[in-house]
Amino acid sequence: MKNNHIDHGKRFDWGRTSSDYAKYRDIYPDEFYQKILDKGLCVKSQKILDIGTGTGVLPRNLYRYGADFIGVDISENQILQAKALADATDMNIDFYCIPAEGLHFPDRIFDVVTACQCFSYFNHNVLAPKISRMLKKDGKFAVLYMGWLPFEDDIARKSEEMVLRFNPDWTGGGETRHTNIIPEIYSDYFIIESQEMFDLSVPFTRESWDGRMKSCRGVGASLSHEETERFHREHMALLEKIAPERFDVLHFAAITVLGLK
Repeated sequence: MKNNHIDHGKRFDWGRTSSDYAKYRDIYPDEFYQKILDKGLCVKSQKILDIGTGTGVLPRNLYRYGADFIGVDISENQILQAKALADATDMNIDFYCIPAEGLHFPDRIFDVVTACQCFSYFNHNVLAPKISRMLKKDGKFAVLYMGWLPFEDDIARKSEEMVLRFNPDWTGGGETRHTNIIPEIYSDYFIIESQEMFDLSVPFTRESWDGRMKSCRGVGASLSHEETERFHREHMALLEKIAPERFDVLHFAAITVLGLK
């Protein structure tokens, strides 16, 4: 994947880090999922499409609440991991390797479309009318995001500095709290019904935080295998100096719910 607005146009491929992604990126706290449920989204009897599903983190964690999920992603490796993880726990979730912009589901079929941690990667001029067509008349489009706060969390800051040392083109750092940015094209089809932002304290071990960082876009999805392994060794050495075996990292989350006009 290449986007001139991301990482200064440097190519990245989530499929290169799918095994680490499957192991280390299922990190959203229960509070994050409860916020979604409290908005009446992804609940029993609803049909949900999760675009940019990755390894199926969102459908797998909300599956027990009774919604019918379909997950799609552009990366075949991500979808293979999603299927394996769902099958291992007997979850009946359909996963397809399809770019969101290439979807051809029937009109008015979904109660909810979700985009978690992936919204910035899409061609919105194509996606906005497509989602509006696939949603039922009272359907909702939920944009979901969670990121660490490096200016308030020392471990996050020092880890981020190491990512930038290995990959100066990475533009995923320096986060501060913000609501989701919704491109203007969506106003032709949707109204923003709600915007919410809240802090989360996310628990990690040294291994799981290293895995989280190693599977980020700036490392495993962009660097060579050899560079990623060197990052892992140096990052673990750093964590042994600055972090206890178990610790929390301060994050913020943002949830935007759009309804059809």
